[in-house]
Amino acid sequence: MKTRAAPSETQEQQGKALLLFMVVMGYIVTFLISSNSGEVYSFQRLALGIAYGVIYLILGVFDDEIFRPFSNNMRNALYFPIQIALVFGIGWTLGPGGHWLIGLPLAGIAVNKLQPRWRWLVYIALILVIILPIGLRYSTWETALMNGFIISTAILFVVVFSQFRLNEQKARERAEILARQLEEANHQLAEYASQVEELAATQERNRLAREIHDNLGHYLTIINVQIGAAKVTMDVDPKHALDSLDKAQELAQKGLASVRASVSALRVSPVENRPLENVICELVGETQTTGIAVRFDVLGQPRGVDEKIALALYRAAQEGLTNIRKHANASQVDVELDFSQPEKIRLMLRDDGVGAADTSGGFGLIGIRERVLLLGGEFKIDTWPGKGFCLQVNVPAAERDEP
Repeated sequence: MKTRAAPSETQEQQGKALLLFMVVMGYIVTFLISSNSGEVYSFQRLALGIAYGVIYLILGVFDDEIFRPFSNNMRNALYFPIQIALVFGIGWTLGPGGHWLIGLPLAGIAVNKLQPRWRWLVYIALILVIILPIGLRYSTWETALMNGFIISTAILFVVVFSQFRLNEQKARERAEILARQLEEANHQLAEYASQVEELAATQERNRLAREIHDNLGHYLTIINVQIGAAKVTMDVDPKHALDSLDKAQELAQKGLASVRASVSALRVSPVENRPLENVICELVGETQTTGIAVRFDVLGQPRGVDEKIALALYRAAQEGLTNIRKHANASQVDVELDFSQPEKIRLMLRDDGVGAADTSGGFGLIGIRERVLLLGGEFKIDTWPGKGFCLQVNVPAAERDEP
């Protein structure tokens, strides 16, 4: 037998409250019908009929605790026959009337706990225990069959309603699982993108290192040959020796230029071995040259920052200032780099420009947001048309450990 979807705690409480309500209503209806018909119960009969209902209610409310020692299949094999027998006992002892209301919740419980082929046994058994007390004890089979038809309709309604509720629960659980899987996949993709970026940077650095080695080796070899030739001809042919030295000097200058170009390309990180406040100050200076007044404040005591964190803050400042120059039409910009909190670093850029209605940002800001969130930080945009634009980034003071 397949495992059924476990109902939530709220659904269980609602189900138990409904069971209690149906049992109480069943007894009320039974007693009203008996009173109208003039039937009088003996104390023993009344006590037995109520005892059946109490046991039925206890098994329905505390079924998990009572049947815990048994397997799931054995629980169902014990629970439903006992409960159906108790419904029959109530109808047989107190007379037909409301005992069908007491047994009706079993149809809904069967939908949640049993596979379809086993549910039919419960439905048929419920109809029989409702019909038999009427037909056997009171010999009114026409009334019994009519009640059986009516009860079958009620059971069908409960079954359909319970199945709809079960399907909705399963759909919600699947949606929650898919949402978690999608979130995990997005996080994994972000990590893969970061790894690909690092791998590409590593490959490029290795390529440039090989290029430096090959170029430098080439130039040094030729320079060595030229100097050797100059030494040999220095006494016998000074002019030729001087020409060799000039060529060696020219090659040395070309080699030095080649090395500088390769080193410049190799240095992909603008924050490498440089204080964060200094590189952001350079960005501020670039913006000031365009005629925009920029005030840069460093709060707290500056300290060393992991390169990934420093690069994320640098790129955020770079993207923010670039957007201000291109789109903000601002006259005043405030930039704050806050080291005052030991566990995090805050970067804030605020302008008095035109602002925007959309806070999602373009591709550049989306990339900054992903970079910041990947580090476990916070990214916030506050803007409104005519109210300026404020970008705030909070990142941990140290790079978080990978799980």
